[in-house]
Amino acid sequence: MYVRRKNEQLKVLLVHPGGPFWRNKDLGAWTIPKGLANPSEDFLAAAQREFEEETGLSPSPPFLPLASLKQKSGKLIHCWAFEGEPAPAMIGASTFEVEWPRKSGRTATFPEIDDARLFPIDDALRRILPGQADFVRELAAKLG
Repeated sequence: MYVRRKNEQLKVLLVHPGGPFWRNKDLGAWTIPKGLANPSEDFLAAAQREFEEETGLSPSPPFLPLASLKQKSGKLIHCWAFEGEPAPAMIGASTFEVEWPRKSGRTATFPEIDDARLFPIDDALRRILPGQADFVRELAAKLG
């Protein structure tokens, strides 16, 4: 999780998922940049790789580990926070394909994320997926 402190205000970077399902969703739809670890890949290394693929930013130490969270789907998400200065560079570089429109037999390509923004903690808590909100709460408690 990308963190920025400026003028005593803590902000976190959240990304908006791309694709037709998320197009008109805002509150409760944003997420931390994340992805799957390859077999036998260290979770921190996977988090760094996925973050860079999705945002164009290279995460740099020190990394603050946050408690892992189990999602409704049963997946366990591991998260680390780091502080940075630059703005995201290449949002939407990673893509996925899906049948669209549904049941049309055609596939369309969409960016994995279509927007990225820095949000103050209160705003981030309203926008992030509910299953990831504890990352923001824990971060605020640790860096408050």
